[in-house]
Amino acid sequence: MVEVGRKRSRRKRRRRRRRIRKLAEGERRRLGWGGGGEGGGKSEPGGAAPASSNFQALPGGWGRGREGACGSRIRDQMAKWGEGDPRWIVEERADATNVNNWHWTERDASNWSTDKLKSLFLAIQVQGEEGSCEVTEVSKLDGEASINNRKGKLIFFYEWTIKLNWTGTSKSGVKYKGHVEIPNLSDENDVDEVEVSVSLAKDEPDTTLLALMKQEGVTKIRDAVETYIRTLKTEFTQGMILPTLNGETVDPAPQPPVKAEESKVKPSPLASQSKTVGVKIPTCKIVLKDTFLTSPEELFRVFVTQELVQAFTHASAVLEADKGGKFQLLDGNVTGEFLDLVPENKIVMKWRFKTWPDGHFATITLTFIDKDGETELLMEGKGIPSPEEERTRQGWQRYYFESIKQTFGYGARLF
Repeated sequence: MVEVGRKRSRRKRRRRRRRIRKLAEGERRRLGWGGGGEGGGKSEPGGAAPASSNFQALPGGWGRGREGACGSRIRDQMAKWGEGDPRWIVEERADATNVNNWHWTERDASNWSTDKLKSLFLAIQVQGEEGSCEVTEVSKLDGEASINNRKGKLIFFYEWTIKLNWTGTSKSGVKYKGHVEIPNLSDENDVDEVEVSVSLAKDEPDTTLLALMKQEGVTKIRDAVETYIRTLKTEFTQGMILPTLNGETVDPAPQPPVKAEESKVKPSPLASQSKTVGVKIPTCKIVLKDTFLTSPEELFRVFVTQELVQAFTHASAVLEADKGGKFQLLDGNVTGEFLDLVPENKIVMKWRFKTWPDGHFATITLTFIDKDGETELLMEGKGIPSPEEERTRQGWQRYYFESIKQTFGYGARLF
């Protein structure tokens, strides 16, 4: 009965995956980006729009509709200059592949997962008063894993059947052998719900090492599973949602987790060396406004929670969300200090990019305005170096506003 239930669960997951892929194909045909639907043309490799597509790149990254097979219905819904649905934004990429992460893309993670799981399981060792135990072999590792990107959101699928062999050595030097079975490691179960069965090999006598393996060993096995899932969602996903910088893609290298004792921002050498600059810097003011489909409380959290900042910047970040607290974002390219924090209402901070003149900071004020379940975010920047005005404006729009919408789904509604 248990095996029947597992097979039924696998069939249910496969049907769910087919429905999602079918939905993605339907979206391509509806928008005229795939063959057979309204708009005609076949998709180019890599999910790019066809050469005959009704899109024309304009300065500033906005798309404009032309007369063609897609007709006036889509043309009328295209973005106007300076406004519109962010799904029509054309990233400044030379190959135009998967513009704004709107197309469905899929990456096979099976081979990577096989190597990762084997390395994690074979490193498991436990010690106790009775002796020691270690995983010596991954005898079975059947299944698959994949990651899908749709509309800037990542969807993870994985399903594995795993069998391990372990060896225990008592204090007196006697060796025992046993097995570990994980019948269904899948994306539908939390780590603590994963079934882990530990047993002795056939004809092996009873030993207290079995209890050690069932307790400490199972804990280590669950830790390994949790590490696999975490790295699948961080390291292996690098590059699936790419920001762009001056027309070039940026794929940041995976960063190791920040240790608790290193969580405090170290003072910059530039900050400790009080240096007088004898040239007055011409500055300017910029103002940006955008609407997010979430509450002020949730959007406020995105800016002051280290894990959430790392998620939407796709890079390491360290911050102290208190008045006077320092922060470093984008691998240290952006630094600053919080001057005022009013939950759900306002953030005021000193902010600088590393290429700015030494010691010069702008003052950035973020105001969160509740608009019936949505949030209007007003960004006001004072003291921006004049030569950096446009770069700073585009950087905040792309790497803060648009990246937050793509990462957390706070973007525009569907038609």
